[in-house]
Amino acid sequence: MSNTAVYHTTVRWQGEHWGHIVMGNGPEMPFSAPPDAQGHENVFTPEDAFVAAVNTCIMMMFIWASERFKLDLQQYECRAEGTKQIELDRTEIFTQVKLWPHIRIAANGVKSEIIEARIQKALQSAQKYSLVANSVKSDIIIEPTIEIVAAN
Repeated sequence: MSNTAVYHTTVRWQGEHWGHIVMGNGPEMPFSAPPDAQGHENVFTPEDAFVAAVNTCIMMMFIWASERFKLDLQQYECRAEGTKQIELDRTEIFTQVKLWPHIRIAANGVKSEIIEARIQKALQSAQKYSLVANSVKSDIIIEPTIEIVAAN
């Protein structure tokens, strides 16, 4: 028996290259194409949404995996970058999304090698169980910076 969940958004054209999005979970905001696609600066874009979806889903799954592997997570901050390729026929695709998480874990008396191994397993699990990462064609590359501290 399969379980399903449905998520929704509503977008509305606002004229020119402007739109407004209302997300099923409540937030709403204006959006545009990026400036390199006749859009506007300093506003949410579909490209931002794509990279953010990967980044936020991996983070949430890392938090879940950290709990599962009994890691005392102190900090998680991750910069992400999506690389877009433009083909000769002007079609575009994100070829990769690269993530640079900075992860701080309290050792709490556990040897750092053991903590490091658990962190690596948590990162692998985060990627494996990420709905978004599993739903895109792009390569997902994670290059973490890991900091293990003696206590919180």
